[in-house]
Amino acid sequence: MTVTERKVGDVMIVDVSGKMMAADNSGRLKDKITSLLFQGEKKIVINLAEVGYVDSSGLGEMVACYGSAVREGAKLKLANAGNRITDLLVMTRLVTIFDAHDSEDAAIKSFT
Repeated sequence: MTVTERKVGDVMIVDVSGKMMAADNSGRLKDKITSLLFQGEKKIVINLAEVGYVDSSGLGEMVACYGSAVREGAKLKLANAGNRITDLLVMTRLVTIFDAHDSEDAAIKSFT
């Protein structure tokens, strides 16, 4: 899994690619979100367009990121989750906590 960041206006986009699972996941996403929150970022979108698979540890890391954002008074949203990840969020009822959008643009616009 790779995690990169870029800024669009006042929104930080965190692009994730690969598989979000225990074997490939060493807390990179959580580390990146923690770093952004420490830098004072308050609007963050996790772009999942290039994520092919998410297991329970990947979901756990996303939940941890969400919790960190809430504690810091930031907003964290998901973009481009796709059908597989969206179905997983629905099955685990995590869809009730994540603000997920079909596109990066929609996620960015939802901050206003």
